[in-house]
Amino acid sequence: MFLLNEILWFLPLIIYTGYRLIQLPRRRLSKLFMAVVFLWLSLGFFLAESLSHSSSAGWTRPVILAGYYALPALLYVVLFVVSADLVVGLLWLLKVPAREVIRSPRFRAVRLAAYLIVPSLIVGYGILNYNSLRVRTYSVQVPRKASSVERLRIVFASDFHLGERTSPHFLSSFVEKVNAQDPDVVLIGGDVLENDRDEEDLREFESQFRRIRSKYGVFGVPGNHEYFHGGNPGDFFTRSGIRLLQDEVVRVDEAFILAGRKDGRRRGRLSMADLLKSAPRDLPLVVMDHRPTDLEGISLAGADIQVSGHTHRGQLFPVNWITARRYELDWGYKKKRGTHVFVSSGVQLWGPPVRTTGASEILVIDVVLTGEK
Repeated sequence: MFLLNEILWFLPLIIYTGYRLIQLPRRRLSKLFMAVVFLWLSLGFFLAESLSHSSSAGWTRPVILAGYYALPALLYVVLFVVSADLVVGLLWLLKVPAREVIRSPRFRAVRLAAYLIVPSLIVGYGILNYNSLRVRTYSVQVPRKASSVERLRIVFASDFHLGERTSPHFLSSFVEKVNAQDPDVVLIGGDVLENDRDEEDLREFESQFRRIRSKYGVFGVPGNHEYFHGGNPGDFFTRSGIRLLQDEVVRVDEAFILAGRKDGRRRGRLSMADLLKSAPRDLPLVVMDHRPTDLEGISLAGADIQVSGHTHRGQLFPVNWITARRYELDWGYKKKRGTHVFVSSGVQLWGPPVRTTGASEILVIDVVLTGEK
């Protein structure tokens, strides 16, 4: 199961945290309550995952949601308890305050309250951050070459992770925000679908995507989640009015060249050099790749713009430290040689609907095409 290995690595810290939470209260009933709370924090995510893949009964939805919240809550409880105990241990050695104060029931009660309240506030912020869909705007210049236009407005969105838990109003609100930008082209960066959607939800998702309006249309690439459990994204993208590009290069109305890559773990995926070797060079070149894994290759291949998603910027602090080490760019903007690279943290997330790093965002890229035609 996903995340099982990571949780096993931190099992000693998790066990220690559980011991501290149960040991601090004086009364037996309070100890029992803390044991139940910690058991739920430890196992809630796995229960949620099991129910989300095996049951569609209405009663399971609040249980699944509570289970998904349990994972980030466990993360921040463990981090806060371990960090606070290190500080208290240092105070104990320095005898500031006096050790009798540290051992007092009042001090223990304050510690226990902080162990529960601070992580709850962090998770609460993460829930609000997740549910606040923002529009982030960039402006760049690229050579015009023989393009028929002088400006190009690209709207890029990635990592929807649409499924049973998706709010019925989310996609409608997303489409309204996209259309309000008056885009020339809309690019969809993959991980659109989760495997827990039903047919009714699927039809509604397709209907909403068809409401997107842009001058040159809507194009997309698949992400890794589209292929989970043997999924095939082609039909969904077609019914949604999204032209799916998988190692394909298309000429868009004498305005620009657009290349879309297969997901990075699919067999037969072309290298960036092979994909672009036959691409015309008389127009600006825009590349979509779900994973931002080959910035060196894309810059050497001469692309003007690349857009990617996938990373979620780690989703939960301090996981963003890991994604920052793994990817040359895990979020935001970077210019590498002549290539403008953009990585979005996504409009939604997989798993816990909590985001303490990055933002739920739609990217608007205003491209000024410079030079004579």
